[in-house]
Amino acid sequence: MAHAAEDTISPPAAPAHQAPPALSRKQLTGIIGALALGAFVMILNETVLTVALPSIMADYGVSAAAGQWLTTGFLLTMAVVIPLTGYLLQRYTLRGLFVFALCSFLVGTVLAIIAPSFGVLLAARVIQAVGTAIVMPLLMNTTLTLVPFQHRGMVMGLNSIVISVGPAIGPTVSGVIVNSLSWHWIFGLMTPLVVIILVLGIIFIKVPSATRRLPVDVFSVILSALAFGGLVYALSTIGGALENPTVPLVSGVIGVAALALFITRQVRLTRTDRELLNLRPFKNRTFTLSVVMIMIAMGTLLGTVVILPIFLQNGSGLSTMTIGMMLLPGGLVQIAVGPIFGRVFDRHGPRPVLIPGALMLALGQWLFTTIHPGTELGLIVAFHTIFCIGLAMLMTGLLSAALSGVPQQLYGHGSAIFNTGQQLGGAIGTTIFVTVMSAVAAAETGAGSALVDGLFHGAHFAFIVGGILATIAVLCAPFIKGPQRG
Repeated sequence: MAHAAEDTISPPAAPAHQAPPALSRKQLTGIIGALALGAFVMILNETVLTVALPSIMADYGVSAAAGQWLTTGFLLTMAVVIPLTGYLLQRYTLRGLFVFALCSFLVGTVLAIIAPSFGVLLAARVIQAVGTAIVMPLLMNTTLTLVPFQHRGMVMGLNSIVISVGPAIGPTVSGVIVNSLSWHWIFGLMTPLVVIILVLGIIFIKVPSATRRLPVDVFSVILSALAFGGLVYALSTIGGALENPTVPLVSGVIGVAALALFITRQVRLTRTDRELLNLRPFKNRTFTLSVVMIMIAMGTLLGTVVILPIFLQNGSGLSTMTIGMMLLPGGLVQIAVGPIFGRVFDRHGPRPVLIPGALMLALGQWLFTTIHPGTELGLIVAFHTIFCIGLAMLMTGLLSAALSGVPQQLYGHGSAIFNTGQQLGGAIGTTIFVTVMSAVAAAETGAGSALVDGLFHGAHFAFIVGGILATIAVLCAPFIKGPQRG
């Protein structure tokens, strides 16, 4: 992270209320390491129940619609809390927020282990989501604030592993655990890891930082919850719109209306420095394009991770373990190449990373459209690996470049917007992929086709949509500018 001759690392100049002292390499590694490890476990937790859901439904005697709330409730909580982090990062210290986030996640994890009913398990997931929502912007903001410019790309490359590999290997991890033990052990094995990370954070995160006592605009908090919660809920229920269009339609209208009011109010409150979320980062073209591209990247990632197991398991009859192992090489490749692309970014800027990354992401999606029931598993693994390399390049470049032209005092707000975009992108992508695949499969099986053909044709059209979205990212990539040195 630094040259051997350097004894200390001086962070970039910060505003008066956020001026950390020079940090040794050991201190900086400890801080970023604790945050990254915490974020990895929490992001892994986002998709870890996808494979375990049938077992949970059987144990508690709940329907698939009810069981899906373990994911929907998690995403809803994330969507409500993340926009508040721009305020929280100014109001509370780094150490205080980290301890609160890890303790919240730990309480939720322990509660999930002993949950006597489905309602308690759902509450546990919501408590977990609160901690997750805080840690992701905290990791990004801390990296931008404390890591020197010349090393930022490499560190963001490591951070990209946290964001993209966690959701990708979540089903693999849970598949192994559920096949060998029971779904309770998913949370049981997670608990000691969280305790260790919490202790590491308490030991290493010692950065004195002044905070500002800012007033909370309660109406903005309510509008934020209605806006982002309404939009995510509408997206998560749109799959059942044919049977009951009222719920997604009403929640979508509420979400859009609340979002319009929220934006209007934040613009007005910014004039008096009382905003909950400062929207001025959107004035920077690189930031705006980065948000669009991260939404596409997360949408295609989660959409792909969700539908691949569905049509391979139900269509080809592959076991959960086999599918999990098929997805693993792509995740391992991301872990290997993320820091490498980070160094390329540090030396040459974003375009040598983002342009080929967007091209490989799009190539991976278009290659997925060629999959049919007779496709060899090795080819599917190769397609997924190409997609994952592109994802690793995109994540590294976007995390590093997104806030490069944004004033440092707006890093917290920019991080909150960026991470909100990730969650919305993931929710939109999952909804589009699943809805398109399900609609086509239902139509074809209703017309007399075999289930396997319907699923594969549905996946074909879903990946066409993914390919179109990824191609939009290709068009955006050349317009991302590099950070200004100095």
